[in-house]
Amino acid sequence: MIIAGERRVPASRQAVWHAVTDPDVLRGFIPGCQELTQTEPYQYDAVVQVKVGPLKANFSGRVRLTQVDAPQGCRIEGEGQGGAAGFASGAADLELDEGSGDTVIRYAAEAKIGGKLAQIGSRIVTGVAEKLTQTFLDNLVNHFEQDERAA
Repeated sequence: MIIAGERRVPASRQAVWHAVTDPDVLRGFIPGCQELTQTEPYQYDAVVQVKVGPLKANFSGRVRLTQVDAPQGCRIEGEGQGGAAGFASGAADLELDEGSGDTVIRYAAEAKIGGKLAQIGSRIVTGVAEKLTQTFLDNLVNHFEQDERAA
């Protein structure tokens, strides 16, 4: 499954870069994130609760940022185990383009699933993955819009 798109964020590229690489800030953007701990520069351990169709599972895994070109972008690679629900892995290329007072995030991601998740059907899983991606981006935009309103 491949998910791609772009989103405008009302903040500078440097501010967006900081937000997506700071585990304390990033934790709030990830839907269902219960834990996010930085283990090394650009590497995080995570526990995320996800509901896909009838399955609800906690996924434990690792996220790494590679091909880092701060603050222009990076590649995000991750994998997680959800016990009986199965596993998920994937990678996303992330590009941050600075505009006049805002940043355009462009992304292209590919994911792989196995176990019971794969049995649910790719159409449902793709829909959930797209919804999680949009929720992440909504949370990111809301973070900066709240900062703007507070100022």
